[in-house]
Order: sequence, then structure tokens, then C-alpha cells
Amino acid sequence: MAASSEKQFVTFSLGEELFAVPVEVVREILDHEDAFKIPHGPDYLLGLRDVRGQGVPIIDLRIRLGMSPTVKTPHTRMLVLDVPIGEKVLALGLVADRVYEVVPFRPEQIEDAPDIGIRWRSDYIAGVVRRDSGFVVIIDLARLFSDAGPALAGVAPTSQVA
Repeated sequence: MAASSEKQFVTFSLGEELFAVPVEVVREILDHEDAFKIPHGPDYLLGLRDVRGQGVPIIDLRIRLGMSPTVKTPHTRMLVLDVPIGEKVLALGLVADRVYEVVPFRPEQIEDAPDIGIRWRSDYIAGVVRRDSGFVVIIDLARLFSDAGPALAGVAPTSQVA
């Protein structure tokens, strides 16, 4: 029997919707703190936060995905991610309404983004997983931020992929 090729994901919510990112890109999960504001940034860029001596751009993922801005609650968290984009690694902080758990998904559980017959911005969806309580949308972070990478790289140091 072949070994399982499950991948681990960190799940989090934006409103009532559940999303996931691969656990290997999550550096740490922090409590939400207000970011240092940066003038003339994109609307989803909340500013910078010092994370262990590194200035990390903080992104309101709700705005990036076309949702209403995040309203801070006691459950609001920031996922600090190291997102490989091309030959660079972009350090980002994503604000989430709530972070849940690390869960394994098997490849056969992950479906393609749904086709609704019209053009819509779904290229950031790496896949969808059905659960008893609904769906989990797996975000393709490289695609979601590939057009923003140069703008965000200008506000924070990046590191090279090892």
C-alpha cells in the first residue's frame, strides 16, 4: 500500500467562510495588533508590523478578496507567512477573523475551483474541500499576491529561497 500523501493546512475564517493555506508557509500565528501605517499603499495593505526584528507587511485578506474590511475582535489573528513567489520569499502577515486548526487533506479530497459559467476572479483558489459543515477554500498565495509582490516587496525586506 502506498504511503498517504496528505498535506497539512492551517484553517481560518473570514466572516462565515473557511479558508486554508499550506502549513509549510505559516511561520507563526500572532494576536492582532494595529500596524504602522504606510501612506500610498494599496487599500488592503494595513501597514507594517515588527515580527522578531523584521518589518512584515500586514494584509487585510478580506479586502484583498473583495470582502468588507476586517473588524477587530478578541478572536482576530495574524498569520505570518513566507510565500514563495518566483525566486523570492515574500513575508506577509494576513489578518484573519479567527484561526482554527491544522488539518490534513488528501489530494482526492481537493476539488478544482467551481465553474459557474462566467468569468470571475477564482485564480487564487488552489482547490476546494467539502466538509460536513460546508467547504474549505484553499488559497493559492503565490497567485493571489503575484501581482502585488513587487509593491509589497518595496515595503519589507525579502529573503531568498533556500
